[in-house]
Amino acid sequence: MSAPDAHLLSDLLAYVGESPSPYHAAANAARRLTDAGFVEVEERSALPGGPGRFVLRRSGALVAWVQGPAHDAATGFTMVGAHTDSPNLRVKPNPDTGRAGYRQIGVEVYGGVLLNSWLDRDLGVSGRLVVRDGDDLTNHLVRIDQPWLRVSQLAIHLDRGINDDGLKLNRQQHLSPMWGLGGEGDFLERVAGEAGVDAGAIMGADLMLHDLCAPQVIGADGEFVAMARIDNLLSCHAAVQALLAVADNPGLRRSLIALFDHEEVGSVSASGAASPLLSGTIERLTGGGENRYVSMADSLLISADGAHATHPNYVERHEPQHHIALNAGPVLKHNANARYATDADSAARVRLAAERAGVELQEFVNRTDMACGSTIGPISAAELGVATVDIGCAQLSMHSAREVCGSADPAAFVALLSEVMG
Repeated sequence: MSAPDAHLLSDLLAYVGESPSPYHAAANAARRLTDAGFVEVEERSALPGGPGRFVLRRSGALVAWVQGPAHDAATGFTMVGAHTDSPNLRVKPNPDTGRAGYRQIGVEVYGGVLLNSWLDRDLGVSGRLVVRDGDDLTNHLVRIDQPWLRVSQLAIHLDRGINDDGLKLNRQQHLSPMWGLGGEGDFLERVAGEAGVDAGAIMGADLMLHDLCAPQVIGADGEFVAMARIDNLLSCHAAVQALLAVADNPGLRRSLIALFDHEEVGSVSASGAASPLLSGTIERLTGGGENRYVSMADSLLISADGAHATHPNYVERHEPQHHIALNAGPVLKHNANARYATDADSAARVRLAAERAGVELQEFVNRTDMACGSTIGPISAAELGVATVDIGCAQLSMHSAREVCGSADPAAFVALLSEVMG
């Protein structure tokens, strides 16, 4: 195992800790880029066509790119795509509810949540409020890192069979968090007070819950990282770091990152990978037509998302010839049914880059008798017609409220992505 990069690891933990919602993840990524000299541009205005560093945001998504003096409209791209969202509990529009003398809120399950991991945790609130400002509407980010909410598990004395029969949770009945006593309250008014806005001016809200346990390096020798949203803020952070690493020395191709929202629910949204966000940006940067097709034929997309490490307590759930370890390097992900977009050509290009960077790679494939997940890779490959590879850092507890990865893998991933884009 190579030694972790302490500075990069510290910045990763800070980024994840300050980004409990996709809106925060996009905003904090944009801030890191603009602090390094990137210019934020408005989607509603013409995009700059000359050399420079630029970032464009749409809701909880972001596209950023570097164009050098030698690049023209038909120059290809090396791109990294990731996603800003993670499975969690989302607050319903009319949240106030309660039973047995408790103030509670109604929540919806977002994505493929490991429901049990949200029990008996101190939970905060994050997201955005859309507020009336005269005749205009403004967005306010909300991040309440206070232990307002908790979903308490039923005592074993009232569910004697739980350890033998397993925990069974009804999403409607068993996941409503409590936040006080006294029956129904006014949850949005309390959130507005914390955000410093007039509750009566709120015209819309996208709110969600997050675990308040801080990101930590764990293990007797510091070999692991435990935190929320490793899937997929680790990849978002790595994409930003790699783009910053190559920004001063543009390569033969233009460098670009795309951080999408809504991957965990299928990517079909205005800010998801199935939207025209990336393809439209490329259309505008190339001018469309022949330039776009020539550019895409000379481009590569890295779909960066978490990979399943082999679990020591469930080794039988993994493909026996493809052991995946923490701190053993980024993981190339393969699937014969195109649930991942990796093919021989795109994988070979990444292997060459890994050799140049001195980064070890691992190869993941699902057990043949188990269903395979997917990510933005196949969606973006089909939308753009571009060579694509799915790759990510190994992790355990994927889709838990608190996940685990290796402490050395983030630096190796940044090194690989920088080499690909450089």
